[in-house]
Amino acid sequence: MTVTTTTTAPPAAVGTSRTRVEGPQKVTGEARYAAEQPFAELAHGWLVLSSVTRGRVTGVDTEPALALPGVLAVLHPGNAPRVETGFVGMLGALDPTVALFQDDRVQHRGWPVALVVAETSEQAREAAETLVVHYEDETHDVAFHEDHPGVYTPEDAPHALAVTHKGDADAALAASAVVVDRRYTTPAHHHNPMEPHAATARWEGGRLELVDSNQGTTWVAGDLARMFSLDAGTVRVRSEHVGGGFGSKGLRVHQVAAVMAATHLHRPVRVVMTRRQMFTLAGYRSPTIQRVRLGADPDGRLRLLDHSGLNLTSRVYEFVEPTASVSRVLYDAEAHHTDLRVVRLDVPSPTYMRAPGEAPGSFALECAIDELAEELGLDPIAVRARNEPAVGPVSGLPFGGRQLLDCFREGAERFGWDARDPRPGLRRDGRWLLGTGTAASFFPVIAFPSTASITAEADGTFTVRVNAADIGTGGRTALTSLAADALEVTPERIRIRIGDSDLGPAGIAGGSAGTRSWAWAVGAAARELRELLVPGAALPPEGVTAHADTTAEIGALPQKERHSYGAQFAEVAVDTMTGEVRVRRLLGVFAAGRIVNPLTARNQLVGGMTWGLSMALHEEAARDQVSGAHVGADLAGYHFAAHADVPPVETYWIEENDDDDPVGIKGIGEIGIVGTAAAIANAVWHATGVRHRDLPLRPDRILTPGPE
Repeated sequence: MTVTTTTTAPPAAVGTSRTRVEGPQKVTGEARYAAEQPFAELAHGWLVLSSVTRGRVTGVDTEPALALPGVLAVLHPGNAPRVETGFVGMLGALDPTVALFQDDRVQHRGWPVALVVAETSEQAREAAETLVVHYEDETHDVAFHEDHPGVYTPEDAPHALAVTHKGDADAALAASAVVVDRRYTTPAHHHNPMEPHAATARWEGGRLELVDSNQGTTWVAGDLARMFSLDAGTVRVRSEHVGGGFGSKGLRVHQVAAVMAATHLHRPVRVVMTRRQMFTLAGYRSPTIQRVRLGADPDGRLRLLDHSGLNLTSRVYEFVEPTASVSRVLYDAEAHHTDLRVVRLDVPSPTYMRAPGEAPGSFALECAIDELAEELGLDPIAVRARNEPAVGPVSGLPFGGRQLLDCFREGAERFGWDARDPRPGLRRDGRWLLGTGTAASFFPVIAFPSTASITAEADGTFTVRVNAADIGTGGRTALTSLAADALEVTPERIRIRIGDSDLGPAGIAGGSAGTRSWAWAVGAAARELRELLVPGAALPPEGVTAHADTTAEIGALPQKERHSYGAQFAEVAVDTMTGEVRVRRLLGVFAAGRIVNPLTARNQLVGGMTWGLSMALHEEAARDQVSGAHVGADLAGYHFAAHADVPPVETYWIEENDDDDPVGIKGIGEIGIVGTAAAIANAVWHATGVRHRDLPLRPDRILTPGPE
């Protein structure tokens, strides 16, 4: 076929609502997830977790388990292969939890102590449940509180400084006419993606292949190669369809277990986490204790913004929840101080969870801003507008677009904010007290260096290869539209391949950076391909291929503070008899750069706001102090918002542009959750006249509020 050109490009695909390109595969069952891929001679592994919270394994009685039908092997600290752990991976230092069975220590309740492998999953589970493990039990400590003697300030925190200073905090506080000094808490939260964590490992032709459910095959393949001392080119990870991740689907114990077993048995081995195991082994959002101090003039102008956050982490891995990051961006002040602190306990390692830092941090900051407005007798939006920064409040960098106040203006108009009586506890609907609240949201804009290639095929189609991870966000569909526009063809002529480490390195689906990172590489490859194609020239049978790598371009991007912004509004009803809180209305307006697919964009924003509602009213993981174990580690005991809890959710966005940004996509996967819980909590105050600073807003807390 020859290359043809047209005088007019087809209608733009970007900005047009499109259903998911893989939708028919998913609804018909043709799309196979990690635990559904068929393999010949497949064996199944079942993890055995510790029944003590701290101590050491003194023995494993393997013989009875090995004598059971179908059992092939039992791996444990006495016979497992050695692996490397002292390296820095794609996202930082490796959590030693994933280095299975390397010593006899037990670091928390549910620590992996053995893997049973059998011909069927049922046989593996039966043998795992009968396996006897002997322990030397030690006294454990799982109590999280700010007075713990082990609290410390880390030297550094991934993606965020542990401490920032600007100005003289003491002088600013002394000069303030009004001071708000409040303590806020959020509990542990768990990701619980719909698809459990699953992986199948096999050796084929001298290469290790892992079929997995993850948020980035480059990430997982690289860390596995280093752990098992393999050449990077000998490890292939495939992850074509992923049923949710939210930060939990990186390198976890199940992948390492599958590789160990496949290496030991010389046959494919699959390991799937149960839902209960995911509560221990898949990471979670740490509980937080936060203190916010605000000092202001009578007109609401901030003199001091001081935000400190404390989270827990495991004994073996330092994870810092950057709660104070919101206070480094949202508001200007004469003096800024933020700090992050950590305490090590006998608990599993926390990890990134949708809007890490921003979700719990915004609850504290945005409630404190609302309390300041109350003290001053000013409108909460007016206080925020008065403290709008011209440049980054701490960094001093220019903004790459900042339309937070535009979001508030449009949101207030759509919500009817001007008609709100600011006095609390006045509106009623029978026994229900009614109130409204608002909060700001933001999320940083990130881009990961990525590669991509595009082939102009002889049949007139284009094959796009980029190692993206579509974890349910609609990434395939967005990249199809972006490639079509870049090549000036219709989306029907685009074929896309993703989720395979053999496609080349690419950024992860995380930090709301996936589509932005991959689109940058696809756009660059499209421009290169158009340079190679000669109009009217015949294409060879193998087509013509162009490659792109965005590492240099991303490194050359002018330094600015780049963020998505939003304004959240909520209306609640509070039952004065039962303490039940019902959210009657949620509305959000966002400035998030170029919107590629309005249909899936709205899905993401509504999903984030729904998660924020769930965070505000329901989600709370509890740990028994005596046993050190989770209480209700399943979807019956861990409450979350169901359909009946969610009102109509309204989402809108406004156009914005950064002339220095060649992509213009900012990311919308996480900003929806940021600020939602605060808006709901502020609305509960407006309804009742009582402040609640501890999440979730359970009925018992509403009926018996703590001290003001």
